[in-house]
Amino acid sequence: MQDRVIAAKKNAGKRAHASAGAPLNHNGNGSHGFDRFARATALASGRPLTFFLAVGVALVWVVTGPIFGFSDTWQLVINTGTTIVTFLMVFLIQQSQNRDTMAVQIKLAERIIAVKGAHNSLAIAEDLSEQELSALHQEFCRKAEETLEHLEARRARAKARKAAKHDTPP
Repeated sequence: MQDRVIAAKKNAGKRAHASAGAPLNHNGNGSHGFDRFARATALASGRPLTFFLAVGVALVWVVTGPIFGFSDTWQLVINTGTTIVTFLMVFLIQQSQNRDTMAVQIKLAERIIAVKGAHNSLAIAEDLSEQELSALHQEFCRKAEETLEHLEARRARAKARKAAKHDTPP
């Protein structure tokens, strides 16, 4: 697992560089342009104006139904249009999700590394295998249970001391 941690740290450095605004691959294939386009499209698609424009398109389609006699072509227009938009939006949303997830992972990694006594290997947990993540999860569940038991015991002792303090005559 130590080798995986070292390899993951190297990859985390590459990801951190990419999140700082530079594309992951520097071969000039236009990924930076796609990133900017995807980010702008994702922002625009989440605005109320975009929603109302989509509602407007749907209303225009409904209103034109009688004009075109509710024909198969009339139905095909909206079906094809929504299918194409949905198909393309899946990729844009996924790109935005990947970017946001990576940014959050980098921020969490920075916090983990900055906290004294934290397990720095957790900073790259997203790069671990399912089996390694499961083992970490079990370990931290065990630690959480131990901490809970410790806190409950401390509270019980404090409560007993407080009760004993009030029960003794002055």
